[in-house]
Amino acid sequence: MPHIINLPKFEDPRGNLTFIEEENHVPFKIERVYWIYDVPGGQHRGGHAFIKQQEFIVALSGSFDVMVDDGKEKQIFHLNRSYYGLYIPCGLWREMNNFSTNSLALVLSSTFYDEHDYIRDYKSFLTWLLL
Repeated sequence: MPHIINLPKFEDPRGNLTFIEEENHVPFKIERVYWIYDVPGGQHRGGHAFIKQQEFIVALSGSFDVMVDDGKEKQIFHLNRSYYGLYIPCGLWREMNNFSTNSLALVLSSTFYDEHDYIRDYKSFLTWLLL
């Protein structure tokens, strides 16, 4: 199931430090890293599921919501701190919305980009779950 993972946070008067280690803080080997930024107000990102890819999403700056759907139940996670992130296993629908001004989403992925790993239609996703 998707869940929040707390990351190490070292507080210092000069500025805080947080880090992420693969197969330690995230339960997979990191194959790809990308970030989402400059999202116009009212827009959403995502709107798909992955067959194999796992993700770990961190709000490095600002805030946003991640809706995760297993075909039966939807959960909304509000990400607004850079010292925790959301782990999303494969096989779940996800959408990101409510981006604050200047928000920055960091996404760690367990796979390289593969268009064939995406399920981009919600009805197809529900059918895939029944297979």
